[in-house]
Amino acid sequence: MTHLMTHEHGSAAAGHRWRLVAVLALSVTILIVEVAGSVVANSLALLADAGHVLTDVVGIALALVAIWFAQRPATSGRTFGYLRLEILAAVTNSFLLFAIAAVVLFEAWQRLSEPPQIASGPMLGFALVGLAANAVSLLLLRNAQKESLNVRGAYLEVLGDLAGSVAVIVAALVITVTGWVGADTAASVLIGLLILPRTFSLLREATNILLEATPKGVDMGRVRAHILDAPGVVDCHDLHAWTITSGMNVVSAHVVIAENAEPPQVLDALCACLSDDFDIEHSTFQLETADRRRLEERSHA
Repeated sequence: MTHLMTHEHGSAAAGHRWRLVAVLALSVTILIVEVAGSVVANSLALLADAGHVLTDVVGIALALVAIWFAQRPATSGRTFGYLRLEILAAVTNSFLLFAIAAVVLFEAWQRLSEPPQIASGPMLGFALVGLAANAVSLLLLRNAQKESLNVRGAYLEVLGDLAGSVAVIVAALVITVTGWVGADTAASVLIGLLILPRTFSLLREATNILLEATPKGVDMGRVRAHILDAPGVVDCHDLHAWTITSGMNVVSAHVVIAENAEPPQVLDALCACLSDDFDIEHSTFQLETADRRRLEERSHA
């Protein structure tokens, strides 16, 4: 006997669509301001931060497109709809971030030999505008980033932008006080390096989902123990857990039940256990008797 708990397919990011739209608008504004500022001030640090913001714009736009596709209904050909597009968007965004980091670091290396003249006043002014806009974006995404990998990616990007704006401000102040124009190059290197660790973390998490690894925070030993503790359950095998998209973990298992067990009661107990203790709402259980296990072992030999 097989039981499938069906739920409305939806992405955790969909509930925060308006926040992403607002952050996208702010990011586009920052991008325009910082590109203009890099030209006026001849600042690589501002251009580096603008390049980082460009990946934010592309990444958030991809996230919104993924959310739109994820809302399309499931079909017989795509039983989970387009929910995985959110994860593909996160992977694409990761590669964009790696690329921009490489460009910034290369340009900084070239400037080391011939530091250009920097207009620190305009550089400081434009960086302060970017700092204020990034702070607003962080407030918009602070709570939502806990529920969606895509929103988390956007949050991390804005956090990096905020750190980048601070680095540009510090560099501008150093140039103003000491006249050391190399501070601009140093700040751009820092911004480029700030991109790498968080991008690697985002890519690793998205890749784990694509490889159907055990969801983060789910202890399979505890899941198995809870299943075995359910009334009427004798054994459990072929236990799997994976993530479809952010906020949607899935479990499937073959559960051996006692001869006198009532299948509906066993299913109710199993589903309640996973839902209450592990926040897993989508589960599939194949209930079988002990003799069925022997048949399966022979078929898998």
